[in-house]
Amino acid sequence: MANSNLRNSLIIFLAINIACSTELCEAIESPQYRLVHSESNFEIRHYRESVWMAAPADEISFEKATRDGFHRLFQFIQGANLNSSRIYMTKPVLTSIVPGAGPLHSSAYFVKFYLPVKFQADPPLPLPELNLQPDPWTSHCIAVRKFSGFARDSNIVKEAEKLALSLSRSPWANSTASTSEYAYSIAQYNSPFWIIGRVNEVWVDVAGSGASGCESNPVAAY
Repeated sequence: MANSNLRNSLIIFLAINIACSTELCEAIESPQYRLVHSESNFEIRHYRESVWMAAPADEISFEKATRDGFHRLFQFIQGANLNSSRIYMTKPVLTSIVPGAGPLHSSAYFVKFYLPVKFQADPPLPLPELNLQPDPWTSHCIAVRKFSGFARDSNIVKEAEKLALSLSRSPWANSTASTSEYAYSIAQYNSPFWIIGRVNEVWVDVAGSGASGCESNPVAAY
């Protein structure tokens, strides 16, 4: 039954991604940000305050944690909450990595779903058995590196290291936010069934550049 439910949730996620190939894509909400700085291999974004729903997952594997967390979050948005509210899918699905907090001192994970604007002020309470928790974000800056293909256990660390190297050569060197509990996060924008043109990102919280501050001179708003 669990595998059937997961398969159904992924099929619906696929249908949402197919809609994104048309003008309907604009209807799928994402957290809003301002583009502060952009280079060929990374950019700095300033994200507004927002509320996400988070699914903790004590798995050794990033891929298993993401599947498990997304399945529970999908139940939540399909009505497994105290209001029986149906919630539209948003993007991306974000998996944040907490190093050394999992079993056998492996990484632990939080899989996150951005709540649509309609539910930001008063998020529905998830059913207790789902083990979900609201995750309020303050306004802050994030360094982002895009990568294609599938986000796997075999490549996410390499992509995070490439972002760290880019930051080390920029005004944001040594600016990784010390208050963040996460080493980095992986944002996935497509269903597992989406093969061509996949979009993923590595996110790392940053404190801003020493020269101007992260919020100075935004390039564009999204």
